[in-house]
Amino acid sequence: MDDLRNKIINILRTSARLTDGQIAAMLDITPEQVKEEINDLEDKGIIIGYSAIINEEKHDRSAVTAVIELKVSPQIKNGYGAVASKIAQHRQVESVQLMSSGSYDLAVTVRGEDLREVALFVSENLAPMDGVLSTATHFILQRYKEKGAVFFSDNDDERSLVSP
Repeated sequence: MDDLRNKIINILRTSARLTDGQIAAMLDITPEQVKEEINDLEDKGIIIGYSAIINEEKHDRSAVTAVIELKVSPQIKNGYGAVASKIAQHRQVESVQLMSSGSYDLAVTVRGEDLREVALFVSENLAPMDGVLSTATHFILQRYKEKGAVFFSDNDDERSLVSP
C-alpha cells in the first residue's frame, strides 16, 4: 500500500490537476481506490494543499521574490519553531525552512510587489524580531526550474554548450 501511496504522491507532484480516473488509469486501479488514498493522505496531513506553478516573470514582471537567510537564537523548549511560526504568519512569506548550514538557521522566501516592499518587510518585520540575530537578503533574478517544472525551452538559451 505504501508503494501505491508513493506513486500517487509522485503523480500529484507532477500534475495535481489529473482526475482520479486519469490517475487510476496510470496505475491500473479504480478511481475509487485513488480517491480513498488521496482522502487518507489529506486526512493524515501528508497532502496539505494543491497549487499551480506560476511563471512570475511572465505574469507580473514587477513582482519580486527573495530568499532571506536568518541567523536565529533558538528558544528553550521551542528551538527555532517559535520564531519560524511568527515569521510564517506574515502574508509576504511564502516559505520558512530550517537549514543545516552553520552560517544561517532559517531560509525565508518572501514575495512582494517590488524591491522596496521586500526591503521594508525585512527591515521592519524580520530584522527587529526577538530571536533574530542577523539577516542576509538574496533577490531572485531569474527562475529556471521550480517543483520540477522548467521555465524555459531549449530555444530560450542562445549560449553555446560547453563540453568537457
